[in-house]
Amino acid sequence: MGALTPEWVFAGPFQASDFGTAIPIDKRLKADWVRSLTLRGNRTEYSGKQLDKIGMPIGGICAGGLYIGGDGRLWLWDIFNSNKFGISPTPVTYQGQTLEAGGGSAYVAPTDQVLPFDQGFSISVDGEQARALDHRGFKDIRFIGEYPVATVRYLDHPKVSIDLEAFSPFIPLNADDSGLPATLLHYTVHNRSSEEVKVDVRSWMANPLGSYRGIEGSFRLVHQTVGESNLTMVTLGIESVKQASPTRFDLPFELWDKDTYDGWTVEGTCFGSGPILKSKIPTYQGNVGGPGDRVVNSHATAPGNSVAEKDQAIGKLTSSTLKIERNYLQFWIGGGKHAGKTCLNLVIDGKVVRTATGSDSNKMRPEVFRIAELAGKEAHIEIVDAETGAWGNVGVGRIVQTDAPVTAIPLESMADYGTLSFAILDGGVVVAPSESEEAWVSQAVVIPPGGSKTVTCAVAWHFPNLRLGIPDDKSGQYYATKFKDAGDVIRYLSKNHGRLAHLTRLWHQTWYDSTLPYWFLDRTFANTSILATTTAHRFGTGRFYAWEGVGCCAGTCTHVWHYAQAVGRIFPELERILRTRVDYGLAFNEQDGQIGFRAEYDHRAAMDGQAGSILRMYREHQMSTDPLFLRERWSRVKASLEYMIGFDKNVEGILQGAQENTLDAAWYGKIAWITSLYLAALRAGEAMALEMDDSEFAKRCQGLLQQGTKNIDRDLFNGEYYIQTHDPEHPNAVGTYDCCHIDQVMGQGWAWQVGLGRVLNKEHTLSALRALYKYNFTPDVGPWRKAHPEGRWFAVAGDGGLVMTTNPKGNKDAFGDRAAWQFGYFNECMSGFEHQVAAHMIAEGMVHEGLVITRAIHDRYRADLRNPWNEIECSDHYARAMASYGSFISMCGFEHHALKKSIGFSPRLTPEDFRAAFTSAEGWGTFSQKRSAEAQRCDIALKHGKLTVQSVALDCGATKPKHVGVRLGTKLVPATLAIESSRVIVLLANPVTIQESQILTIWLNYELPAPS
Repeated sequence: MGALTPEWVFAGPFQASDFGTAIPIDKRLKADWVRSLTLRGNRTEYSGKQLDKIGMPIGGICAGGLYIGGDGRLWLWDIFNSNKFGISPTPVTYQGQTLEAGGGSAYVAPTDQVLPFDQGFSISVDGEQARALDHRGFKDIRFIGEYPVATVRYLDHPKVSIDLEAFSPFIPLNADDSGLPATLLHYTVHNRSSEEVKVDVRSWMANPLGSYRGIEGSFRLVHQTVGESNLTMVTLGIESVKQASPTRFDLPFELWDKDTYDGWTVEGTCFGSGPILKSKIPTYQGNVGGPGDRVVNSHATAPGNSVAEKDQAIGKLTSSTLKIERNYLQFWIGGGKHAGKTCLNLVIDGKVVRTATGSDSNKMRPEVFRIAELAGKEAHIEIVDAETGAWGNVGVGRIVQTDAPVTAIPLESMADYGTLSFAILDGGVVVAPSESEEAWVSQAVVIPPGGSKTVTCAVAWHFPNLRLGIPDDKSGQYYATKFKDAGDVIRYLSKNHGRLAHLTRLWHQTWYDSTLPYWFLDRTFANTSILATTTAHRFGTGRFYAWEGVGCCAGTCTHVWHYAQAVGRIFPELERILRTRVDYGLAFNEQDGQIGFRAEYDHRAAMDGQAGSILRMYREHQMSTDPLFLRERWSRVKASLEYMIGFDKNVEGILQGAQENTLDAAWYGKIAWITSLYLAALRAGEAMALEMDDSEFAKRCQGLLQQGTKNIDRDLFNGEYYIQTHDPEHPNAVGTYDCCHIDQVMGQGWAWQVGLGRVLNKEHTLSALRALYKYNFTPDVGPWRKAHPEGRWFAVAGDGGLVMTTNPKGNKDAFGDRAAWQFGYFNECMSGFEHQVAAHMIAEGMVHEGLVITRAIHDRYRADLRNPWNEIECSDHYARAMASYGSFISMCGFEHHALKKSIGFSPRLTPEDFRAAFTSAEGWGTFSQKRSAEAQRCDIALKHGKLTVQSVALDCGATKPKHVGVRLGTKLVPATLAIESSRVIVLLANPVTIQESQILTIWLNYELPAPS
């Protein structure tokens, strides 16, 4: 039998017999590929067909979603508060399944460039016809994406070459300047000819406003031009137009004022026997809105005893004939936003001519179809619920034909109301033929032979009316509290361009000025770009709020977001907002200490998320110089840990009872991975209690931790890996039981992220991680998914990955209730979970295995396959993927506690010559070390901000130093050494503050005294 694995896969070849259990024990990794894991390598440059699928987020954080394509074209333009589920919600068929954004549609069929309106940049040389600065004008294009900076090169012009450097200002520790709704594009033109050339760079943009939710005839498009000495700009806008009063009265089609569906054909079970009284709708759905006492609501009327059971029911309502006699069809709609599956359709001659979905909200909103051009035709209406997963329901209120649609929202309050601006900084001219015609800006430059000149373009947007269905959204977009319109954003960019561009470039340089492999730096930071998509939002109140993925699952969910290590290190302000205003604010239950895992949307605690919030509270405390941040919330933090202790039924350090978790079910019994998180939370609780002078609680946490560390091995370690035991009262509950589960020792991995040391037995932890690599990692998931087809598709045949859960013992009914809809999760590869394991492996010294898993993910997102900047789980740009930054933390062995004035590094790769970036509470820079047989030198170089230290923890390998010398610049700093296990602690006699551009140098000598 021939080889099964495609040639491009990093392992093999394999025979069918190698996949006897669907995952090969011998991974057969190719030697060249293994060597590449640790080599510095080169910057990744894309060209040709590799450019087609690229979409790197290029806007500000929490400011919408704008991509730059591989050819330099701006696309997607998800900036209009459209609140979609997925970046481009188009169902696809794969392996006999219909996949939507939550099932991996954009993974198996990556999204083509979405270009909702005409916009672009062009260049003309010596009066020639202008060429678009994208694939329409050039064939030889190269792209380098190193988030937050994209570099595009245009190389096939006979006289010039053009380099584009594009970014939105991105400055770690500065969320405001990193959250501008704008993009800068620096076009540098190089004259490669022997003659002087005259070059004209142009930027243009059609006015797209009103094309989303505006009603035709109720507005007019406008533009405003600005020509100043340092700025040339066009601002596009929209204005209301007063409409004449209608002469025809409204024609109600359906008011839902009866308890039956008279005149409608009912299919399926979800719609019940008739419209439901609003007073009878389950209270957890809230006020569904809309006029009248009754509505259609396919969740409330569906059979079932749980949310999931009700959402699994499907059906369709089909109306009697509707003769179109007015200009608009007005209706109210809510529920899921699954295109074609939870929707209201207008059908003529068997074809859907208009359609609308809910917005993943039970509250209905007014919607309008313009139907004037269909006058006289006969139609019918379909109300469809064909979705069985989350938000598998639809709600519909009154349906009326009208000439005067009442949107209940004036134009100025619509989601897509606002302004767009495009500009050239430092010069240029505006060409604006008339109000109704397209305007553009351009700049002409003369370049001598061999010379270069740069033209700086900017694009900005301002759409203040963010509406996500929670009280904070009344305040709109956070950026709208800083700027009055898009032109105001451009002016800020122009005024501060030097500073913003310098600091963005400085961070980019700092990140990549490293000894770590380029591919590793690319992958571990790429997912930070999730913050610059519509996964992440910030309200005018200042609150940070996020989905799990684009438009998917509300509430900045604790059991997903606690995996995301990037935010707390790059923009700790945003995580502090979550701790203060959400976890220990509106989501906190004063009565029992539980934290609602979806804030306003679900007030129950998820046990893994509860532990994660406690651990994040400790991390945010470490990354803050404010002693009141923890002290003012200590009673609530303590209560949140007491809530978990309440599930430690036998006071033995092991949780029992119903344990809701990130796999969307309550699991029962003793569960190793959730208990491991509990143990890590106890250690964090102990550490915080000691700082809060609460010695009694610290002692209690310590005692429970000691019991748990011992008892988890007694009850839940099977000799090779950690497991889950059955609860006799819930014998068929879904779970992983004797199987090898991906998160089984996650608590220990979390502990390493915040310097808490060991909470689980070292040898058993290593054994568990080795088992995960042995049983769950496959260089090709194809055979695995062929044998286990249930589940979504975030890895396909030919992809390598770490499978969620395997059954090495071959136990029958290994997962409890196989009919549970969550069962499919166990067969999937989800990158956020994989990154978490990789980070833990690296921290434990299993660097090879951790790199293999990380590189397998990186290779899954190769540009010739799919978008490298869109790791997908349940929807695009899934937040859990920011666990990738945890692998960087582990590789550096980084620790920091600002109030203790401590920082630490323990490089896992090339410790003899290591260099990498770091962020601290008040500044960021580069740590480097060089080690010889006689000595070790370590430098902490501050690039931005400041860093106050009194202790520095270092790893010197097997040899312990005898002497230390410390200098800040040229000034000698008195210091002593302390040896703690494998670490060396350099204690400074007094705290020192490293200012921007200063270097703290530490010499550790093994025999001779350190230099003075």
